[in-house]
Amino acid sequence: MNTDLIIIKAKFKLYRTDIGGRKTPIISGYRPNHVFEYKENSNDFIATYIGDVNFEGQEFLSPGESIIATVRFLRHGDIERFIQIGRIWWIHEGRNKIGEAEIIEI
Repeated sequence: MNTDLIIIKAKFKLYRTDIGGRKTPIISGYRPNHVFEYKENSNDFIATYIGDVNFEGQEFLSPGESIIATVRFLRHGDIERFIQIGRIWWIHEGRNKIGEAEIIEI
């Protein structure tokens, strides 16, 4: 077991294009910015974390779709304090919030 990784299962959802999501699908292995918290009264995030998103039985995920995915986070900074079942976090590409996810299994 690689102790440098935290591996979870999550409900992973991409926002529709018309509400600010991507215009194109993502592929399994996608590596977005993961944001667990924002500054108070702001859309500015405090930190981003590194992790890849892998689908089972499906290669692509299109805007507006959801899937159960395996997410592998690098054990970095204080990420462990966020890893708990039911925790929701947001998916970013740079400053753009393009989706969200919820931890369903650790």
